[in-house]
Amino acid sequence: MRALAIDIGTTMIRTAMVDTNGAVSHAHHARLRVSTPAPGEVELDAVEIAQLSLTLATATLEECGGCDVVGITNQRATTIVFDPVTGAPVGPALGWQDLRTVIDCLVLQGEGLRLAPNQSATKARWLVAHSGREARELRFATIETWVAWHLSEGAVHVTDRSNAAITGLVALDVTTWDHEALAKLDLPLTMMPAIVDTMGSFGVASALIGAPTITALVGDQSASLFGQSCVTRGAKITFGTGAMLDVVSGPEGPPAMTRFASGCFPVVAFSRDRQLSWAIEGIVLSAGACIEWLRDDLGLISDPRETETLATSVPSSEGVAFVPALSGLGTPQWDFGARGGFFGITRGTTKAHMVRAVLEGIAQRGADLVDAANEQSGTPLAELRVDGGMSANRFFVQCLADFTGLSIAVSPEREATTRGAGLMALVGAGALTLDEVEGLWSPHEVATPQMSDEQRRHARRQWAETVRRVERTIPELSTVEF
Repeated sequence: MRALAIDIGTTMIRTAMVDTNGAVSHAHHARLRVSTPAPGEVELDAVEIAQLSLTLATATLEECGGCDVVGITNQRATTIVFDPVTGAPVGPALGWQDLRTVIDCLVLQGEGLRLAPNQSATKARWLVAHSGREARELRFATIETWVAWHLSEGAVHVTDRSNAAITGLVALDVTTWDHEALAKLDLPLTMMPAIVDTMGSFGVASALIGAPTITALVGDQSASLFGQSCVTRGAKITFGTGAMLDVVSGPEGPPAMTRFASGCFPVVAFSRDRQLSWAIEGIVLSAGACIEWLRDDLGLISDPRETETLATSVPSSEGVAFVPALSGLGTPQWDFGARGGFFGITRGTTKAHMVRAVLEGIAQRGADLVDAANEQSGTPLAELRVDGGMSANRFFVQCLADFTGLSIAVSPEREATTRGAGLMALVGAGALTLDEVEGLWSPHEVATPQMSDEQRRHARRQWAETVRRVERTIPELSTVEF
């Protein structure tokens, strides 16, 4: 049996075939247009997302001769409101990074409803308010909901538990919508999709060749976790634009859907037969974005692959340090007023030293995520799996091993989200078991720590002192909490 995986990321859509051995093939991809009409605003074209998903899926299917089932994975919390009669969106898709509803969140917080602007809740209300339409006439969708609706030609309006849990609109058991939150936001229940399992049978993708069944819907970080065979245990970090660590925590749910004192927060890893598996997640807000900044804005590199060559061309960063806080600090500090900074620059500093410091800084932030997760779980991690674009950089992966003190296993599939969506679709169809998915793990390579424990402790102490220097750069933003 083969599954078509449709992977809608923050800037890219990818489709591919995934078989029961976990092999990914016949991949096609295209970039999404992301616009920023004003500072803090991030918009996507919902129609483009639907059309590209269908075009790329068709290309993959035509190339390989069809599939049995479909799995969809997506950037979480990006929000669409649409007319179910015409299928037309009432406005842009508001990206998960969009911050236009910050004030709304602060006002609601004062009214006892704690929401963050990177959740879907206030985005949905904003779209309804600016649509000129009655909310009862419209429908709410996150990206997997939107794509499934189009693939089924309007027959399927569902969201899975891993996506529902991120909206800010779901009850604690993630089986029903939070009626109190919906009422406070003037969002009628009729707008909302049915909440379903991550893996199951959700309808027919009649718009695709052969009309395969949709058997998996899942948020991107949960897909990446599953794609790296972290099913009953394990942890991974995906190094993309940001970096997200997810650690499987098991069937016991959290006491609340809010952030823990450690700076981590609860997410749904997956669900099947109404049984949930939970995970804890930590976030670095700027990871690969720093490499893009070196290329596109500073002009220090012309290709991300140059960073490894430059970093290894010098024996050390010669005391130069970089804190990757271009958009503030996420886990554990959650300081939106922090800003990135280079420290220790001298007349002898070269671009090689600066590039090396950037890679080391991102690796140190990865170690911060591990420390936060260890604090939250009470059980230190034994190994860390990594995927995403930066996982191809051997110098960076070695730094991560050194600063965490862990073995770092690099995913054989750099975009593990695609693999995870396909594997989930196969489990949903009964072609694979969860045990078999765990047994599919075979890392591309493994990096082990080269630093001594004493060297690591010294490096981490120095890092903590450096991070303190960028905290509260903009004090009024640093006081904002979600």
